[in-house]
Amino acid sequence: MKKNYLMPKFFEDIKNYNTSRFVKDIIAGVIVAIIALPLSIALALASGVEPAAGVYTAIFAGFFVALLGGSSVQIAGPTAAFATVVAGIVATQGMDGLIIATILAGVFLILMGVLKLGSLVKFIPTTITVGFTAGIAVTIFVGQIKDFLGLTYQNGVRPIETIEKITANIEAIGTFSLQALLIGVISLLILIVYPKFEKKVPPSLIAVIVSSLLVNLIPSLNEGVYTIGELYTIPAGLPKLTVIGMDLSFDKVIAVLPSAFTIAILAAIESLLSCVVADSMINGRHNPNAELVAQGVGNITSVLFGGIAATGAIARTAANVKNGGSSGVSGMVHSVVLLIVLIFLMPYAALIPMPTIAAILFMVAFNMSEYKKFIKILKTSPKSDIIVLVLTFALTVIFDLVVAIEVGMILVAVLFIKRMSEVTDVKILDHTDLNDIPNGAVVCELTGPMFFGISDKIRNIELSENVDTVILRLNSVSALDSSCMQALESFYDKLKKNDVKLILTHINKQPLKIMNKAGFIEKLGENNIYEHFAIALKSLK
Repeated sequence: MKKNYLMPKFFEDIKNYNTSRFVKDIIAGVIVAIIALPLSIALALASGVEPAAGVYTAIFAGFFVALLGGSSVQIAGPTAAFATVVAGIVATQGMDGLIIATILAGVFLILMGVLKLGSLVKFIPTTITVGFTAGIAVTIFVGQIKDFLGLTYQNGVRPIETIEKITANIEAIGTFSLQALLIGVISLLILIVYPKFEKKVPPSLIAVIVSSLLVNLIPSLNEGVYTIGELYTIPAGLPKLTVIGMDLSFDKVIAVLPSAFTIAILAAIESLLSCVVADSMINGRHNPNAELVAQGVGNITSVLFGGIAATGAIARTAANVKNGGSSGVSGMVHSVVLLIVLIFLMPYAALIPMPTIAAILFMVAFNMSEYKKFIKILKTSPKSDIIVLVLTFALTVIFDLVVAIEVGMILVAVLFIKRMSEVTDVKILDHTDLNDIPNGAVVCELTGPMFFGISDKIRNIELSENVDTVILRLNSVSALDSSCMQALESFYDKLKKNDVKLILTHINKQPLKIMNKAGFIEKLGENNIYEHFAIALKSLK
């Protein structure tokens, strides 16, 4: 193994560090912390946990990803992609289930990095990532309608799935609050309009301050508008270790394994995608394996201290770069600033109106929806890709992300096999295709990768009775698997039984390696292997 394949970028960056970069990193870290605070609270609430959990996540995951990660400027913390997954786990398995699932996901991520699997994440198709991202956006949007309209559910009504939430909202429409809607609309307008005039101060922070003042200073707006403090406990001070008294039973671990796998895959996809975006902004190159290990460590430490699942946040990472961040110092400063806020200012979060949180999450959902990509795939892609996109989207909305990813990947694999079998062929060339073929000889050309999906094509090559020699041209065969190797051996045995000679030409490196390993080259005889087709023809004359 190479010594540096898990080397964090931070330790490379500090070799050429200076005072100017340090000052810029501090400024960038403070600004990103201001952006992250309202988002972390909002995403925690969308995930079905206490608001402080989002801040814990940004603090611990943010610090360790900045210290150990494979990108110089990555900012980690809670993201919208995890909201529905975390909410589902909490609703069905409780906080113990979430902690176990996230720790397992962290272990999976560390193993992925150690085993150098960072580059394999790119093989997950765009149709699946766009499909479930759009599905998550719809799920988040639907989940915030209740607070945006100030609806009140009946006792015992706690919808989990998106369809259940839609039904519950319709049933509770009679509890609609005009004041809540007004606060929500004002917050939404600030989030949309304010960035057009001022981009240095985060619009979410302005929305939080303005709406909190309106609700808490104007009595007529206070009625029918819940604040965070009225629905949740806002702790102050440092978080405590959460593993004490946990249910660590084997059944619990087995129950959350699929969710742990989903968290790991999602964290890998989101974090590495964020690294790619950051690379383009700083003209750099991230280390994917170090990033996966850091994400694993970040997720484990996050849940051990009351946080939730985390990953690289593209918007916060971009803000870090735009404000001068150039090393992991900015990410660590962002975490330290949030820690100071947690200790001294967190109780003030109780004043934030829930409609404002809903408005912030509406914008998060819109920005993450990738609707332009979704529409482009629908307009320009093959039907099979459209099916994967729509199915992944629908399953995410109707069921959950675990089902969507599992079904999506299976469908993609099946469609991939079908496509590969369509471009792979076994063709018998006649005398009109080639000149100088001796009588009694037949030339078969194999094209494309030879894999299990087309093994029958090799095994069932039809030959006339007067054939005494078969030449297989393999120059277009880039790969050969064990199924096709067995099919080739069966074909050879059939030819040998009928006293027909088999000659192979143009064998590429990987197929040759498989044939040697299977003992087929020795069985066939090296005198029947030719590098060029023309030489093989001459040997028959």
